[in-house]
Amino acid sequence: MAGQYFGIDFGTSNSTVSVCTDGPARLIALEAGEVTLPSAVFWDADGAPPEFGRAAIAAYLRGDDGRLMRGLKSTLGSSLIDGRTQVGARSVSFRLVLERFFGAMVAALRAEAGQRAEAGQRAEAVVLGRPVHFVDDDAAGDARAEAVLAAIASGLGFRQVAFQYEPIAVARQYEQSVAREELVLIVDIGGGTSDVSLVRVGPGLAGKAERAGDILANDGIRVGGTDFDKLLSLAEVMPHLGFLATTKRGQGLMPRHYYLDLATWHRINMLYTQRILADLKALRFEIDRVELLDRMLHVVTTRQGHALAMAVEAAKIALSDGDAARLMIGALIGGPNPVARREVFETVVTAPVQRVAAMLGSVLQAAGLRADRIGTVFMTGGSAGLPLLHRTVAQVLPGVRIATGDMLGSVGAGLALEARRRFA
Repeated sequence: MAGQYFGIDFGTSNSTVSVCTDGPARLIALEAGEVTLPSAVFWDADGAPPEFGRAAIAAYLRGDDGRLMRGLKSTLGSSLIDGRTQVGARSVSFRLVLERFFGAMVAALRAEAGQRAEAGQRAEAVVLGRPVHFVDDDAAGDARAEAVLAAIASGLGFRQVAFQYEPIAVARQYEQSVAREELVLIVDIGGGTSDVSLVRVGPGLAGKAERAGDILANDGIRVGGTDFDKLLSLAEVMPHLGFLATTKRGQGLMPRHYYLDLATWHRINMLYTQRILADLKALRFEIDRVELLDRMLHVVTTRQGHALAMAVEAAKIALSDGDAARLMIGALIGGPNPVARREVFETVVTAPVQRVAAMLGSVLQAAGLRADRIGTVFMTGGSAGLPLLHRTVAQVLPGVRIATGDMLGSVGAGLALEARRRFA
Protein backbone atom coordinates (compact mmCIF):
# COMPACT_ATOMS: atom_id res chain seq x y z
CA MET A 1 0.00 0.00 0.00
CA ALA A 2 2.98 2.35 0.25
CA GLY A 3 2.73 5.14 -2.25
CA GLN A 4 -1.02 4.77 -2.86
CA TYR A 5 -3.22 7.82 -2.39
CA PHE A 6 -6.99 7.87 -2.25
CA GLY A 7 -9.81 10.24 -3.00
CA ILE A 8 -13.49 9.86 -2.08
CA ASP A 9 -16.17 11.84 -3.88
CA PHE A 10 -19.37 11.50 -1.86
CA GLY A 11 -22.05 12.89 -4.13
CA THR A 12 -25.72 13.65 -3.67
CA SER A 13 -26.67 11.24 -6.44
CA ASN A 14 -23.52 9.19 -7.15
CA SER A 15 -20.21 8.53 -5.40
CA THR A 16 -16.76 7.42 -6.56
CA VAL A 17 -13.46 6.29 -5.02
CA SER A 18 -10.13 6.84 -6.75
CA VAL A 19 -6.51 5.84 -6.26
CA CYS A 20 -3.21 6.96 -7.75
CA THR A 21 0.44 6.06 -7.29
CA ASP A 22 3.01 7.59 -9.63
CA GLY A 23 0.79 7.87 -12.71
CA PRO A 24 -2.73 9.01 -13.53
CA ALA A 25 -5.55 8.49 -11.04
CA ARG A 26 -8.04 5.73 -11.68
CA LEU A 27 -11.50 5.03 -10.36
CA ILE A 28 -12.12 1.85 -8.37
CA ALA A 29 -14.97 -0.52 -9.19
CA LEU A 30 -17.47 -0.20 -6.35
CA GLU A 31 -20.38 -2.38 -7.39
CA ALA A 32 -20.53 -5.17 -9.97
CA GLY A 33 -17.70 -3.67 -12.00
CA GLU A 34 -19.20 -0.17 -12.01
CA VAL A 35 -17.02 2.73 -10.86
CA THR A 36 -19.97 4.84 -9.77
CA LEU A 37 -22.07 3.92 -6.74
CA PRO A 38 -25.51 5.52 -6.51
CA SER A 39 -25.65 7.30 -3.15
CA ALA A 40 -28.49 5.14 -1.91
CA VAL A 41 -28.97 2.96 1.17
CA PHE A 42 -31.77 0.45 1.72
CA TRP A 43 -32.24 -0.32 5.42
CA ASP A 44 -34.11 -3.59 5.92
CA ALA A 45 -36.97 -3.46 8.41
CA ASP A 46 -36.25 -6.98 9.70
CA GLY A 47 -32.65 -6.30 10.70
CA ALA A 48 -30.78 -7.68 7.67
CA PRO A 49 -27.59 -5.80 6.75
CA PRO A 50 -28.24 -2.63 4.72
CA GLU A 51 -27.70 -2.64 0.97
CA PHE A 52 -26.05 0.11 -1.03
CA GLY A 53 -26.12 1.64 -4.50
CA ARG A 54 -27.89 -0.27 -7.24
CA ALA A 55 -28.59 -3.14 -4.86
CA ALA A 56 -30.38 -0.73 -2.53
CA ILE A 57 -32.51 0.62 -5.36
CA ALA A 58 -33.29 -2.92 -6.54
CA ALA A 59 -34.40 -3.94 -3.04
CA TYR A 60 -36.75 -0.98 -2.92
CA LEU A 61 -38.18 -1.59 -6.38
CA ARG A 62 -38.89 -5.26 -5.72
CA GLY A 63 -40.89 -4.26 -2.63
CA ASP A 64 -38.66 -5.45 0.21
CA ASP A 65 -39.81 -4.24 3.62
CA GLY A 66 -37.57 -1.36 4.66
CA ARG A 67 -36.52 2.20 3.87
CA LEU A 68 -34.70 3.57 0.85
CA MET A 69 -32.62 6.65 1.63
CA ARG A 70 -31.20 8.91 -1.08
CA GLY A 71 -29.88 12.46 -1.13
CA LEU A 72 -28.02 11.75 2.11
CA LYS A 73 -25.42 14.41 1.37
CA SER A 74 -28.16 16.99 1.88
CA THR A 75 -28.25 16.12 5.59
CA LEU A 76 -24.70 17.41 6.05
CA GLY A 77 -24.57 20.86 7.57
CA SER A 78 -28.23 20.67 8.61
CA SER A 79 -29.94 19.57 11.80
CA LEU A 80 -31.04 16.37 10.03
CA ILE A 81 -27.58 14.84 10.49
CA ASP A 82 -28.23 14.56 14.22
CA GLY A 83 -31.73 13.21 13.71
CA ARG A 84 -33.11 9.72 13.38
CA THR A 85 -35.45 7.96 10.99
CA GLN A 86 -37.83 5.09 11.62
CA VAL A 87 -37.19 1.76 9.90
CA GLY A 88 -39.80 -0.79 10.91
CA ALA A 89 -39.72 -0.97 14.70
CA ARG A 90 -36.22 0.55 14.91
CA SER A 91 -34.94 4.08 14.98
CA VAL A 92 -31.76 4.65 12.92
CA SER A 93 -29.60 7.76 13.01
CA PHE A 94 -28.69 9.50 9.76
CA ARG A 95 -25.09 9.60 10.95
CA LEU A 96 -25.05 5.78 11.19
CA VAL A 97 -26.50 5.53 7.69
CA LEU A 98 -23.65 7.69 6.39
CA GLU A 99 -21.09 5.62 8.28
CA ARG A 100 -22.38 2.42 6.72
CA PHE A 101 -22.40 3.90 3.22
CA PHE A 102 -18.82 5.14 3.57
CA GLY A 103 -17.88 1.76 5.04
CA ALA A 104 -19.11 0.05 1.88
CA MET A 105 -16.97 2.32 -0.31
CA VAL A 106 -13.89 1.87 1.84
CA ALA A 107 -14.35 -1.92 1.85
CA ALA A 108 -14.30 -1.85 -1.95
CA LEU A 109 -11.20 0.35 -1.87
CA ARG A 110 -9.32 -2.04 0.40
CA ALA A 111 -10.42 -5.07 -1.55
CA GLU A 112 -9.10 -3.46 -4.73
CA ALA A 113 -5.82 -2.66 -2.99
CA GLY A 114 -5.47 -6.24 -1.76
CA GLN A 115 -5.82 -5.27 1.88
CA ARG A 116 -7.95 -6.99 4.52
CA ALA A 117 -10.96 -4.89 5.52
CA GLU A 118 -10.21 -4.66 9.24
CA ALA A 119 -10.08 -0.99 10.21
CA GLY A 120 -6.70 0.19 11.39
CA GLN A 121 -4.70 -2.65 9.81
CA ARG A 122 -2.79 -0.11 7.78
CA ALA A 123 -2.62 3.67 8.03
CA GLU A 124 -3.93 5.41 4.92
CA ALA A 125 -4.28 8.95 3.61
CA VAL A 126 -7.41 10.22 1.90
CA VAL A 127 -8.74 13.46 0.52
CA LEU A 128 -12.51 13.88 0.70
CA GLY A 129 -14.34 16.12 -1.72
CA ARG A 130 -16.63 18.84 -0.48
CA PRO A 131 -18.72 21.55 -2.15
CA VAL A 132 -17.59 25.13 -1.77
CA HIS A 133 -20.60 25.55 0.54
CA PHE A 134 -22.52 22.65 2.08
CA VAL A 135 -25.09 25.22 3.19
CA ASP A 136 -25.46 28.68 1.64
CA ASP A 137 -24.26 31.51 3.89
CA ASP A 138 -23.67 29.26 6.91
CA ALA A 139 -20.00 28.90 7.89
CA ALA A 140 -20.93 27.01 11.06
CA GLY A 141 -22.96 24.51 9.03
CA ASP A 142 -19.99 24.02 6.69
CA ALA A 143 -17.72 23.33 9.66
CA ARG A 144 -20.18 20.81 11.14
CA ALA A 145 -20.44 18.98 7.82
CA GLU A 146 -16.66 18.67 7.51
CA ALA A 147 -16.39 17.51 11.12
CA VAL A 148 -18.94 14.72 10.52
CA LEU A 149 -17.14 13.47 7.41
CA ALA A 150 -13.71 13.68 9.08
CA ALA A 151 -14.96 11.65 12.04
CA ILE A 152 -16.43 9.00 9.73
CA ALA A 153 -13.18 8.73 7.73
CA SER A 154 -11.07 8.49 10.89
CA GLY A 155 -13.39 5.82 12.27
CA LEU A 156 -12.82 3.78 9.12
CA GLY A 157 -9.05 3.70 9.67
CA PHE A 158 -7.76 6.72 7.75
CA ARG A 159 -5.12 8.47 9.83
CA GLN A 160 -4.58 11.34 7.43
CA VAL A 161 -7.78 13.05 6.30
CA ALA A 162 -7.96 16.22 4.26
CA PHE A 163 -10.61 18.03 2.23
CA GLN A 164 -10.59 19.74 -1.13
CA TYR A 165 -13.24 21.72 -2.93
CA GLU A 166 -14.81 19.56 -5.64
CA PRO A 167 -14.22 22.04 -8.50
CA ILE A 168 -10.54 22.36 -7.50
CA ALA A 169 -10.27 18.57 -7.67
CA VAL A 170 -11.71 18.74 -11.20
CA ALA A 171 -9.04 21.31 -12.07
CA ARG A 172 -6.34 18.89 -10.88
CA GLN A 173 -7.72 16.22 -13.20
CA TYR A 174 -8.21 18.60 -16.13
CA GLU A 175 -4.64 19.83 -15.75
CA GLN A 176 -3.31 16.39 -16.72
CA SER A 177 -4.49 16.98 -20.30
CA VAL A 178 -3.43 20.58 -21.01
CA ALA A 179 -0.43 21.42 -23.20
CA ARG A 180 0.06 25.02 -22.09
CA GLU A 181 -0.76 27.32 -19.20
CA GLU A 182 -4.27 28.80 -19.19
CA LEU A 183 -7.07 30.03 -16.97
CA VAL A 184 -9.86 27.48 -16.70
CA LEU A 185 -13.27 28.08 -15.20
CA ILE A 186 -14.48 24.85 -13.61
CA VAL A 187 -18.29 24.61 -13.53
CA ASP A 188 -19.37 21.60 -11.45
CA ILE A 189 -23.14 21.01 -11.50
CA GLY A 190 -23.69 18.22 -8.99
CA GLY A 191 -26.76 16.59 -7.56
CA GLY A 192 -27.14 18.99 -4.64
CA THR A 193 -24.71 21.86 -5.23
CA SER A 194 -23.22 23.91 -8.05
CA ASP A 195 -19.64 25.12 -7.65
CA VAL A 196 -17.48 27.38 -9.80
CA SER A 197 -13.72 27.91 -9.49
CA LEU A 198 -11.33 29.96 -11.61
CA VAL A 199 -7.95 28.22 -11.61
CA ARG A 200 -4.63 28.70 -13.38
CA VAL A 201 -3.47 25.35 -14.78
CA GLY A 202 -0.56 24.17 -16.88
CA PRO A 203 1.98 21.38 -17.32
CA GLY A 204 4.60 23.34 -15.41
CA LEU A 205 2.27 24.00 -12.48
CA ALA A 206 1.04 20.47 -11.73
CA GLY A 207 4.05 19.57 -9.59
CA LYS A 208 4.00 22.66 -7.41
CA ALA A 209 3.66 21.87 -3.70
CA GLU A 210 1.56 24.97 -3.02
CA ARG A 211 -1.21 25.95 -5.43
CA ALA A 212 -3.19 28.50 -3.39
CA GLY A 213 -1.94 31.30 -5.64
CA ASP A 214 -3.31 29.54 -8.71
CA ILE A 215 -6.88 29.59 -7.35
CA LEU A 216 -8.10 33.02 -8.41
CA ALA A 217 -11.70 32.80 -7.14
CA ASN A 218 -14.40 30.31 -6.28
CA ASP A 219 -17.99 30.18 -5.08
CA GLY A 220 -20.81 27.70 -4.64
CA ILE A 221 -24.57 27.54 -4.12
CA ARG A 222 -26.93 24.84 -2.95
CA VAL A 223 -28.51 24.28 -6.34
CA GLY A 224 -28.12 21.08 -8.31
CA GLY A 225 -29.69 18.26 -10.23
CA THR A 226 -32.11 17.30 -7.47
CA ASP A 227 -33.51 20.84 -7.58
CA PHE A 228 -34.16 20.44 -11.31
CA ASP A 229 -35.85 17.09 -10.55
CA LYS A 230 -38.01 18.74 -7.91
CA LEU A 231 -39.17 21.55 -10.18
CA LEU A 232 -39.91 19.14 -13.04
CA SER A 233 -41.88 16.94 -10.65
CA LEU A 234 -43.93 19.88 -9.32
CA ALA A 235 -44.71 21.02 -12.85
CA GLU A 236 -45.49 17.72 -14.55
CA VAL A 237 -46.22 15.06 -11.91
CA MET A 238 -47.60 16.52 -8.70
CA PRO A 239 -50.66 18.17 -10.36
CA HIS A 240 -51.84 14.61 -11.16
CA LEU A 241 -51.76 13.93 -7.39
CA GLY A 242 -53.60 17.09 -6.30
CA PHE A 243 -50.87 19.73 -6.19
CA LEU A 244 -52.50 23.17 -6.55
CA ALA A 245 -55.93 21.51 -6.74
CA THR A 246 -58.83 23.53 -5.40
CA THR A 247 -60.65 22.80 -2.15
CA LYS A 248 -64.01 23.81 -0.67
CA ARG A 249 -65.57 24.43 -4.09
CA GLY A 250 -62.81 26.69 -5.27
CA GLN A 251 -62.34 28.68 -2.08
CA GLY A 252 -58.90 27.27 -1.24
CA LEU A 253 -55.98 25.20 -2.48
CA MET A 254 -54.47 21.93 -1.30
CA PRO A 255 -51.59 22.37 1.19
CA ARG A 256 -48.30 22.57 -0.71
CA HIS A 257 -45.91 21.02 1.80
CA TYR A 258 -46.95 17.40 1.20
CA TYR A 259 -46.10 17.73 -2.48
CA LEU A 260 -42.88 19.63 -1.85
CA ASP A 261 -41.73 16.76 0.38
CA LEU A 262 -42.74 14.13 -2.17
CA ALA A 263 -40.78 15.97 -4.88
CA THR A 264 -37.62 16.31 -2.72
CA TRP A 265 -35.35 13.25 -2.62
CA HIS A 266 -34.20 13.45 1.00
CA ARG A 267 -37.65 14.34 2.38
CA ILE A 268 -39.76 11.64 0.76
CA ASN A 269 -39.56 9.33 3.77
CA MET A 270 -41.01 12.09 5.96
CA LEU A 271 -44.41 11.34 4.41
CA TYR A 272 -44.51 7.74 5.53
CA THR A 273 -46.08 8.29 8.96
CA GLN A 274 -49.52 7.58 10.35
CA ARG A 275 -50.02 11.27 11.12
CA ILE A 276 -49.40 12.33 7.52
CA LEU A 277 -51.65 9.56 6.25
CA ALA A 278 -54.43 10.69 8.59
CA ASP A 279 -54.00 14.32 7.46
CA LEU A 280 -54.25 13.34 3.80
CA LYS A 281 -57.34 11.21 4.38
CA ALA A 282 -59.01 14.14 6.16
CA LEU A 283 -58.38 16.32 3.11
CA ARG A 284 -60.58 13.99 1.02
CA PHE A 285 -63.56 15.86 2.51
CA GLU A 286 -62.20 19.20 1.24
CA ILE A 287 -60.58 18.64 -2.15
CA ASP A 288 -62.82 19.25 -5.15
CA ARG A 289 -61.33 16.39 -7.20
CA VAL A 290 -61.09 13.43 -4.86
CA GLU A 291 -59.57 11.17 -7.51
CA LEU A 292 -56.38 13.27 -7.50
CA LEU A 293 -55.89 12.93 -3.75
CA ASP A 294 -56.64 9.22 -3.97
CA ARG A 295 -53.61 8.91 -6.26
CA MET A 296 -51.51 10.74 -3.68
CA LEU A 297 -52.79 8.41 -0.97
CA HIS A 298 -51.89 5.42 -3.15
CA VAL A 299 -48.31 6.69 -3.60
CA VAL A 300 -47.90 7.29 0.14
CA THR A 301 -49.49 4.05 1.35
CA THR A 302 -47.55 1.93 -1.14
CA ARG A 303 -44.36 3.97 -0.54
CA GLN A 304 -43.76 4.65 -4.20
CA GLY A 305 -42.23 8.09 -3.63
CA HIS A 306 -38.69 7.18 -4.59
CA ALA A 307 -39.84 5.24 -7.64
CA LEU A 308 -41.73 8.36 -8.68
CA ALA A 309 -38.59 10.47 -8.20
CA MET A 310 -36.58 8.01 -10.31
CA ALA A 311 -39.09 8.31 -13.14
CA VAL A 312 -38.79 12.10 -12.99
CA GLU A 313 -34.99 11.89 -13.00
CA ALA A 314 -35.09 9.58 -16.03
CA ALA A 315 -37.30 12.06 -17.89
CA LYS A 316 -34.95 14.94 -17.02
CA ILE A 317 -32.00 13.00 -18.43
CA ALA A 318 -33.98 12.16 -21.58
CA LEU A 319 -34.75 15.87 -22.07
CA SER A 320 -31.02 16.52 -22.44
CA ASP A 321 -31.18 14.81 -25.84
CA GLY A 322 -34.81 15.14 -26.88
CA ASP A 323 -37.56 17.74 -27.02
CA ALA A 324 -40.01 15.53 -25.11
CA ALA A 325 -39.99 12.59 -22.72
CA ARG A 326 -42.79 10.46 -21.38
CA LEU A 327 -42.99 10.18 -17.60
CA MET A 328 -43.59 6.52 -16.85
CA ILE A 329 -45.62 7.04 -13.67
CA GLY A 330 -48.99 5.53 -14.55
CA ALA A 331 -48.40 2.27 -12.68
CA LEU A 332 -47.16 4.18 -9.63
CA ILE A 333 -50.04 6.65 -9.27
CA GLY A 334 -52.92 4.85 -10.94
CA GLY A 335 -53.16 7.62 -13.52
CA PRO A 336 -51.67 8.79 -16.82
CA ASN A 337 -48.15 8.69 -18.21
CA PRO A 338 -47.83 12.41 -19.07
CA VAL A 339 -45.37 13.85 -21.57
CA ALA A 340 -42.79 16.35 -20.32
CA ARG A 341 -41.51 18.88 -22.85
CA ARG A 342 -38.07 20.47 -22.82
CA GLU A 343 -39.46 23.98 -23.27
CA VAL A 344 -41.62 23.60 -20.15
CA PHE A 345 -38.75 22.07 -18.18
CA GLU A 346 -36.40 24.90 -19.14
CA THR A 347 -39.03 27.44 -18.11
CA VAL A 348 -39.59 25.96 -14.64
CA VAL A 349 -35.85 25.71 -13.89
CA THR A 350 -35.13 29.29 -14.97
CA ALA A 351 -34.64 30.58 -11.42
CA PRO A 352 -31.93 28.09 -10.29
CA VAL A 353 -30.16 28.32 -13.66
CA GLN A 354 -30.06 32.10 -13.34
CA ARG A 355 -28.48 31.66 -9.91
CA VAL A 356 -25.74 29.63 -11.57
CA ALA A 357 -25.33 32.38 -14.18
CA ALA A 358 -25.04 35.01 -11.46
CA MET A 359 -22.40 32.91 -9.71
CA LEU A 360 -20.34 32.75 -12.91
CA GLY A 361 -20.38 36.53 -13.06
CA SER A 362 -19.53 36.95 -9.38
CA VAL A 363 -16.51 34.63 -9.66
CA LEU A 364 -15.15 36.62 -12.61
CA GLN A 365 -15.75 39.84 -10.68
CA ALA A 366 -14.00 38.47 -7.59
CA ALA A 367 -10.98 37.59 -9.74
CA GLY A 368 -11.05 41.00 -11.41
CA LEU A 369 -11.06 39.47 -14.89
CA ARG A 370 -13.10 39.85 -18.07
CA ALA A 371 -14.60 36.82 -19.79
CA ASP A 372 -12.11 37.04 -22.66
CA ARG A 373 -9.26 36.20 -20.29
CA ILE A 374 -10.66 32.69 -19.74
CA GLY A 375 -9.12 29.96 -21.89
CA THR A 376 -11.63 27.19 -21.26
CA VAL A 377 -14.83 26.54 -19.37
CA PHE A 378 -14.72 22.93 -18.19
CA MET A 379 -18.18 21.60 -17.28
CA THR A 380 -18.64 18.51 -15.17
CA GLY A 381 -21.13 16.95 -12.78
CA GLY A 382 -24.23 14.87 -13.29
CA SER A 383 -26.41 17.73 -14.58
CA ALA A 384 -23.76 19.55 -16.61
CA GLY A 385 -25.12 18.04 -19.83
CA LEU A 386 -28.38 20.01 -19.75
CA PRO A 387 -28.53 22.13 -22.94
CA LEU A 388 -29.95 25.12 -21.02
CA LEU A 389 -26.87 25.21 -18.79
CA HIS A 390 -24.52 25.11 -21.79
CA ARG A 391 -26.43 27.98 -23.43
CA THR A 392 -26.35 29.93 -20.18
CA VAL A 393 -22.59 29.51 -19.81
CA ALA A 394 -22.11 30.56 -23.44
CA GLN A 395 -24.18 33.70 -22.84
CA VAL A 396 -22.17 34.71 -19.77
CA LEU A 397 -18.82 33.89 -21.45
CA PRO A 398 -19.35 34.48 -25.17
CA GLY A 399 -16.69 33.00 -27.41
CA VAL A 400 -14.97 30.99 -24.64
CA ARG A 401 -14.34 27.32 -25.44
CA ILE A 402 -16.60 24.98 -23.46
CA ALA A 403 -15.23 21.50 -22.75
CA THR A 404 -16.64 18.52 -20.92
CA GLY A 405 -15.04 15.44 -19.43
CA ASP A 406 -16.08 12.50 -17.32
CA MET A 407 -19.27 13.94 -15.86
CA LEU A 408 -19.28 11.63 -12.83
CA GLY A 409 -15.60 10.73 -12.41
CA SER A 410 -13.63 13.96 -12.72
CA VAL A 411 -13.98 14.96 -9.07
CA GLY A 412 -12.95 11.57 -7.69
CA ALA A 413 -9.89 11.28 -9.91
CA GLY A 414 -8.80 14.79 -9.00
CA LEU A 415 -9.11 14.04 -5.29
CA ALA A 416 -6.63 11.16 -5.55
CA LEU A 417 -4.19 13.46 -7.35
CA GLU A 418 -4.70 15.98 -4.56
CA ALA A 419 -3.98 13.28 -1.97
CA ARG A 420 -0.69 12.45 -3.69
CA ARG A 421 0.26 16.14 -3.80
CA ARG A 422 -0.47 16.59 -0.10
CA PHE A 423 0.80 13.36 1.42
CA ALA A 424 3.57 12.11 -0.88
